[in-house]
Amino acid sequence: MADLDDLRDGTDFGGADPVATGFHLKGLAGQDWGMRARLSRIFDPRDGKTVMLAFDHGYFQGPTSGLERLDRSILPLVPQADALMCTRGALRTTMPPTSGKGVVLRASGGPSVLSELSNEELAISIDDAVRLDAAALAVQVFIGGENETKSVKNLTTLVDQGQAMGIPVLAVTAVGRDMVRDARYFRLATRITAELGATFVKTYYIEDGFETVTSACPVPIVIAGGKKVEEREALQVAYRAIQEGAAGVDMGRNVFQSEHPAAMLAAVRGVVHDGLTAGEAYALFESHSH
Repeated sequence: MADLDDLRDGTDFGGADPVATGFHLKGLAGQDWGMRARLSRIFDPRDGKTVMLAFDHGYFQGPTSGLERLDRSILPLVPQADALMCTRGALRTTMPPTSGKGVVLRASGGPSVLSELSNEELAISIDDAVRLDAAALAVQVFIGGENETKSVKNLTTLVDQGQAMGIPVLAVTAVGRDMVRDARYFRLATRITAELGATFVKTYYIEDGFETVTSACPVPIVIAGGKKVEEREALQVAYRAIQEGAAGVDMGRNVFQSEHPAAMLAAVRGVVHDGLTAGEAYALFESHSH
């Protein structure tokens, strides 16, 4: 048992950027060729950034607002995304195999909104992930939650399977309603998942100390879009996250629940790939909305 009597919070998070290694994503230059090739279908090799379009919400929410008909709401947006985060059911029924987009497959599930959400199991075999040509597999991890150890085991099992097949694993850090959403918690959750083998991590942006979260995590961090907010606010969050070290955004509700989803996705791309400020991106959104 580790000695927990003098557990000190880290303080030294600054300094130079990671040393260049010949690959566009930090911490991943030593991965196999197939792993790096799949990551390059998610993160644009020209800038190491990604705009992921998340529409996997139906795996526990059902036909939530904006996702009633994936063929109507999501298909028109696919060309603007770098990668798609979805379930295998949505992929097989609705997504065209000719899109050329990297697919991040939801790999965990089980409970619905009617029960305890943290009690997830692995919900896809590695063989089916290979059949679907997945660029990555996403697993929910509940650090500090009731089923913490079980969800960590889901992660490590999937990492073992993914490493054997050259498929990256995205650890999605879930936060319970009673948990404190601060930099210390997110440093803990993202670092644990990276240390246990996650290839990249999805977490939430926080205003105070997010740059310590990204610098303390040895693999790329993508931020979650979170609950639906006003477009200007969502773009401000995306801008700050990129400025403070995030390698991209994975937006769902703030795109498909916007009154102008295509305009919103274009604005997000402007922030992530074109260096637009939040204000410039919002002006782009407004120009595309008319």
